[in-house]
Amino acid sequence: MPHHSARPGRKDVASYIFLAIVWGLSFIVIVKNAEAFGPVAAVTFRCAVAASVLWLLARLAGHRVRLHGHWRHFAAVGATTVAGQLLGLAYGTPLIGTAMAAIFVAAIPLYSMLMSVAIGTETFTRVKLIGLMLGLFGVVMLVGFPAMAITREFVLGCAAMVFSTVSAAFGSVYANATLRRLPSADITIGAFICGTAITLPFIAFVPVPRAPVAMDFVYLAIAGALMSAATYLLYFRLVTTIGATRAISVEFVVTLVAVLFGALVLGESLTPLQIGGGLFIVAGCALILGLMPKRRTTP
Repeated sequence: MPHHSARPGRKDVASYIFLAIVWGLSFIVIVKNAEAFGPVAAVTFRCAVAASVLWLLARLAGHRVRLHGHWRHFAAVGATTVAGQLLGLAYGTPLIGTAMAAIFVAAIPLYSMLMSVAIGTETFTRVKLIGLMLGLFGVVMLVGFPAMAITREFVLGCAAMVFSTVSAAFGSVYANATLRRLPSADITIGAFICGTAITLPFIAFVPVPRAPVAMDFVYLAIAGALMSAATYLLYFRLVTTIGATRAISVEFVVTLVAVLFGALVLGESLTPLQIGGGLFIVAGCALILGLMPKRRTTP
């Protein structure tokens, strides 16, 4: 598999910044959608809107979408990066709050690294191993010393976030390994079609809790068109241009944006130990991704 060592271009940097801001602010929309439609229907409708918008835009742009022959791969990505990640977010975020959910998201590169090592596309070095240990220690601090009481809902919320982040990491690594040659529009449309099909039957078990109002559909449109269609299109393009590991590091900045928004706008609180856990996660992922400045050596 080819390595991505070249410096990202301006288009890549702009996409990276856009993803960080939009995904960082998406947690409040996730909560609004889950309250209105329930976690399963919220994800199903969001995926359907995203797939429809992307298909329409592709047709208007004259792009011929080619999905035939890749449905097995689309199903794997749709079940993990789309359905698994979004279901975990929709269920877990209302239970533990946007700030804490965002810190969980920062651990995605840790899981991505472990999976890449498992399939042989990455190798462990001493620095990466230290980064992994720091990240895992940070997750323990995050979950073990919460600002809220450790209730059944809190444990379920944490479990949902772990499921969400592991799913996101697996889907990204899988897409990078199997769908690199496809246009990002085809990958995104195929993944969201499969995400819709996978989650749709489960609405029977988790029905819509109330009759939605007009504003609920506005939040759904924002989640589907902006926070799914536009962002996933850019994300899968980044995966193919700068690599899965670099692309997934955007979750660091997503976490920063979401935590600041949760604390300053929503008034959510974190304990000092949880903040320290978040810093350990970020530091560990930075070591794994090779983002720490290297010391100069003299000959």
